[in-house]
Amino acid sequence: MKYLCEMLSKKTKYGIKALTYLAKQKDKTPVQIATISESENISLKFLESILLTLRKTGFLGSKKGKGGGYYLLKEPHEIKMTSVMRVLEGPIAMVPCVSLNFYEKCDDCPDENACAVHNLMAQVRDSSLEVFRNTTLADLAN
Repeated sequence: MKYLCEMLSKKTKYGIKALTYLAKQKDKTPVQIATISESENISLKFLESILLTLRKTGFLGSKKGKGGGYYLLKEPHEIKMTSVMRVLEGPIAMVPCVSLNFYEKCDDCPDENACAVHNLMAQVRDSSLEVFRNTTLADLAN
């Protein structure tokens, strides 16, 4: 049986877990990848790739050498889940014809306005966006 939550990739799930771990740190001292990996039960190799993506997209900073690791560049209350989801997961919509940023017309649909799937998925997208827009990393860390 496939669950709806399986539509969230492990990359996104682990990225959110790692960001939340960093948000819970009292100071902005860099945290080593191995520490996050062990604490959150995430493969070290996979986590390296995720944290690199988050660094390249401006969520994280990194410091090399002794006392090095990753740290948040912004305050947790400034990081909205919409941004995190789009960086790690891509489009928030479940079908391309309702995506706000990555719209594509469905090949098998002659009229989107009359399409029951399109209308349902637009409602799902809007509800998901509402949750993601109103949730910050600080909310998850508390």
